[in-house]
Amino acid sequence: MALGPPTKRSVTIAGHETSISLEPIFWEALEGAAKKHGLPLNALIARIDVDRLDTPGGAPNLTSAIRQWLFAKALQDRGGE
Repeated sequence: MALGPPTKRSVTIAGHETSISLEPIFWEALEGAAKKHGLPLNALIARIDVDRLDTPGGAPNLTSAIRQWLFAKALQDRGGE
């Protein structure tokens, strides 16, 4: 488990470059989730973004949406919700 300050990475979503700043532990979890789902990292991020945009009152930005998505998946994996 890597702890540390946020690291900024560039990703392409729907043909557009954007930067996402996440702590290393979230990058590791996101990469693991992408692998588990058999998706490239950019594709998983794009899915999370679509869900965010389609959810009324959802996360205000992509970084928040990613953190919330990862937390929800962690709860599901341990049988929480």
